Amino acid sequence: MDKFQVSIFFSMDEHFMSFVPEHRKYINSLIEKNIIEHYAVSMDSFRSWILINAKNKEEVQGILEKSPLFKYWIFEIDKLFVYDGASYRLPEILLN
Repeated sequence: MDKFQVSIFFSMDEHFMSFVPEHRKYINSLIEKNIIEHYAVSMDSFRSWILINAKNKEEVQGILEKSPLFKYWIFEIDKLFVYDGASYRLPEILLN
């Protein structure tokens, strides 16, 4: 499995918020299955970012298409070469 960073630009209309609860259920199920590692949304810029574990970009697109909010999105999918952070490191050892 590779890691893919999805950058989403979304628009909103009067029906958008009615799809959010079902979308959150879908996202939560993907997080529980470790398909999605990170999910972030900015309402200031109408953007979101998702880190997805998948075989290829086609699989990522298939995952995105199942969201109830898909019709509101314009997105970019980038395969990551390096993804690192504090949560991927061993915990610091503290001597008492």
